[in-house]
Amino acid sequence: MNTRPSSILRSMVLGGLGVSALARVLILLTASPVPDPASGRTEPSLFAPQISRDWDYITPLQNWLMIVLASATLICFVAWVLVAWREHRQDATGTQSRRMVGRQGR
Repeated sequence: MNTRPSSILRSMVLGGLGVSALARVLILLTASPVPDPASGRTEPSLFAPQISRDWDYITPLQNWLMIVLASATLICFVAWVLVAWREHRQDATGTQSRRMVGRQGR
């Protein structure tokens, strides 16, 4: 059974989207509505009415985790599109040449 690279990349993209969503939910679930005594930041709960623009509710480690997950998913998406387009071109070229041979043989 020969698996096409585009189907592997598609699975990686869908998996990356799922892992990113799960990480985002876990980050928001671990956020606390109580201000941190050391920094004075208030971290919103899961359904906070307003989230600040400075992303104070995410720690630097969580921020880097989200950046890495989103970047890897985006890179896999672009690779998937390019590989699928290339496979489609190769399939179309192969099919077209077979048709031409078939028509010439008539």
